Amino acid sequence: MIVYDMQAAGTSDQTVTGDRLQAEVVVVGGGIVGRTAAFLLRARKRDVLLLDDGAADDDVPPVGFGHDWVGPASWGNAGHIATEQVRPLAGTSFLLSAPKRLFVLGGALDLGWRRPGAWLPWAGRMVRACRDAEAGTRVLSALLSDAMPAWHRLGLALGMPDMVREDGHLMLWHDPAACRTGMAAWRAAPTGTAGIETLDGAALREVAARLACPPAGGLRMTGTGQVADPVLAMRALRRAFLEAGGRVLGARVRTLLPSGQDNALALEDGRVVRAGQILLAAGVGTATMLRGAGVRMPMVAERGYHLEWRHGADWPLPPLVFEERSLIVSRFGDRLRASSFVEFDRENAAPDPRKWRRLEDHVRALGLPVASGFRRWMGARPTLPDYLPAIGRSAALPDLWVAAGHQHLGLTLAPRTAEILCALMTSPEGHPGAAVPMPAPEVMAAIGPDRFGRRAMTGAPGWPRAARDEAPAPPGDILASRETFASPVPDESADHA
Repeated sequence: MIVYDMQAAGTSDQTVTGDRLQAEVVVVGGGIVGRTAAFLLRARKRDVLLLDDGAADDDVPPVGFGHDWVGPASWGNAGHIATEQVRPLAGTSFLLSAPKRLFVLGGALDLGWRRPGAWLPWAGRMVRACRDAEAGTRVLSALLSDAMPAWHRLGLALGMPDMVREDGHLMLWHDPAACRTGMAAWRAAPTGTAGIETLDGAALREVAARLACPPAGGLRMTGTGQVADPVLAMRALRRAFLEAGGRVLGARVRTLLPSGQDNALALEDGRVVRAGQILLAAGVGTATMLRGAGVRMPMVAERGYHLEWRHGADWPLPPLVFEERSLIVSRFGDRLRASSFVEFDRENAAPDPRKWRRLEDHVRALGLPVASGFRRWMGARPTLPDYLPAIGRSAALPDLWVAAGHQHLGLTLAPRTAEILCALMTSPEGHPGAAVPMPAPEVMAAIGPDRFGRRAMTGAPGWPRAARDEAPAPPGDILASRETFASPVPDESADHA
């Protein structure tokens, strides 16, 4: 198995020479969110240092097929721009349906039973967050409303206007009864800017011609899309950032450090990086860094799995979501990728080979074209109990910013998140102008990184002790509703992002 430890394995210091370990802005994290933010900040003429502690881009994913590999979600997602996923998974309907979704019963939900400490405290917070499901829907709706335009803007900025395919996706059912129930649930569910159309006979026949068994029915979701190839997008962002004069350092961050009115990061190798501003976009590792600064961020590693292979066939279809299997199948050029599973466990726990075997069973049962061996991936999505991201400024340091906890929407919201933070970080007094559409203040309050509270800062050497400082609750108008969605829950366990 090939393991890319994104907090230990390092790239070479390709663009950092000497001891110049300081920058106007330091971005921690080389995933899709961190790279997009670094690129946009550099486009605004900021001196930006990107701490990207992962394997070199040329090695991700591993060449050829037949490998098992572990890496970050930015490299292993389904490529789906999920503008329809406006309802957080933290809701009463999901809790009620969770037992039948368990992996042991054939579903996509699994728990690390041997390591309950990795997820059980988080699960308690998630249950409490379910009371605010409707408020969460309003927040995600606001963020996702500009997600697709943000992706188009990023494509133009990179000189890659065809990077995004806005041709929607299909949701399919094979059991007639499940089809009727599922279609009714989706028609009743909020879907933001995305629309829903029933697949007609001709469209169903086109899909059925490429599968071993014809679906009983399906829906076409419009207003959603796909990144043509997430790997190429990641590489393009890094290349554009470097060509614009950005700097990259392969290193692992040990902790945040207080340094008067400045910000500083201690690296594992003993060096210190100083910055005017710090942006933490390090996935699950963000919570660990913030903990030393006294910020509570109850983040869990929500792990997903995929198979990828060469299809060797004509495959013109958009992404296909097989609802009964909690499976999404995406095409990237000559390759297909089948993604699924919501597995709560330690980020660095060994992958569960049963998940890959079940994916292989799905591929065979569906009759998907296979012209090579399988490349198997597992990686962790950073998820907070309310299934909302953490975007904005933290009061833990003079100029500390956070972009983390995007759960299944990391790819979808990466350009939008980067635009929001870039506008705030480069505007006088943090008040951006009209050039970038900004979420309403109540939305920004609901996704604030300090919303889970702060504590005495005693975790890292040099931190002064501080009295308990709980973050204020978001404004009442965004969290006033206690109603929850009571209709049947569309299956959201596939890795849609």
